[in-house]
Amino acid sequence: MTNHRTGKLPQRWCSRKPRCMTSTGLRVVRWWSLQDGVCLCSTMTVTLTHTRQHCSIFDVSRMLQTKVYGRDRVKFIESLIVGDIAELKDNQGTLSLFTNTKGGIMDDLIVTKTDQGYVYVVSNAGCADKDSAHMQARLQEFKAAGHDVDLEFMEESLIALQGPSMAQVLQKGVGDDLRKLTFMTSVLTPVFGIQGCRVTRCGYTGEDGVEISVPSGDVVSLTEKLLADSEVKLAGLGARDSLRLEAGLCLYGNDIDETTTPVEASLVWTIGKRRRQAQDFPGADIIVPQIKAKTQRKRVGLISTGPPVRQHTPILSSDGRVIGEVTSGCPSPCLKQNVAMGYVEAGFSKVGTSIQVEVRKKAVPAVVSKMPFVPTKYYMGQ
Repeated sequence: MTNHRTGKLPQRWCSRKPRCMTSTGLRVVRWWSLQDGVCLCSTMTVTLTHTRQHCSIFDVSRMLQTKVYGRDRVKFIESLIVGDIAELKDNQGTLSLFTNTKGGIMDDLIVTKTDQGYVYVVSNAGCADKDSAHMQARLQEFKAAGHDVDLEFMEESLIALQGPSMAQVLQKGVGDDLRKLTFMTSVLTPVFGIQGCRVTRCGYTGEDGVEISVPSGDVVSLTEKLLADSEVKLAGLGARDSLRLEAGLCLYGNDIDETTTPVEASLVWTIGKRRRQAQDFPGADIIVPQIKAKTQRKRVGLISTGPPVRQHTPILSSDGRVIGEVTSGCPSPCLKQNVAMGYVEAGFSKVGTSIQVEVRKKAVPAVVSKMPFVPTKYYMGQ
């Protein structure tokens, strides 16, 4: 049951305790209780490989799902983000950014312009309180100015089915032809007989995949139906983090935060052309000039051998001077090398530049590398 336009977060946000769902012969642990990244049935590396070769289920229900209603819904959401939502087709979505007045990134989010009279927003679990307060504060400003807009923080669960066999598995349970559902498009459809599901072709792994918003009372049933297919396994946070890093995707709080701008983070592509020209989003007076003038630092990819490179590892020039810091890093099961991303002085950001990373007080050779490290396989249509 949805918490319809009350201005309150769903009940699940009131407690951080892990929740379990139990049904006949199956125990599904919510992904946020898997903070060590341990999957129920296999190791992280096996799970990651399975996702790349078959498909896996990730429970991402702690993500904040929001509906924006009203005649001025597009104008409202555009007042908070850098994306051009007005130009989207019905049921088309885009990755965008909440920015502050200093040009910093408050969160990244997916915004879908639906044909159901609302804008559908999915933002990060760790920023839920901040994001909801931010949207509600802006809502009051809009209402005071006479605009027609309202918010609903949704109670639905959210699961991600990710991997190359996703479409083969899911097609058995939906009436819509998934060949017509391309990357970053969305549809309301029953899934394995469960009504009220929204299926969006997107994800956080670099693989073809979907995120399914499903009534919370039906999420166990849906998960069981998907797991009945031998192609599908459960996956946890550790595998998800390695998958997104191999795909060159940012993790909020690590790779982007309120001290980084979209230009520094190499996310200029999220800023719509019309929005750049109008300069009508928060922080535009700082962000837009950076697009032309460049910045002093840049987010880059790194590949190294030897010990794994982790967050906060110093990045050094060839002569040992500190030029930046790693924000995310892990061994890549696919590449059999260490991959990382971080920020370096702009003069060292060119792909192919030899640098060093300081691991256990020793300088280890590394090279600035193009991202994604593993090619993405988003479905763009036949």
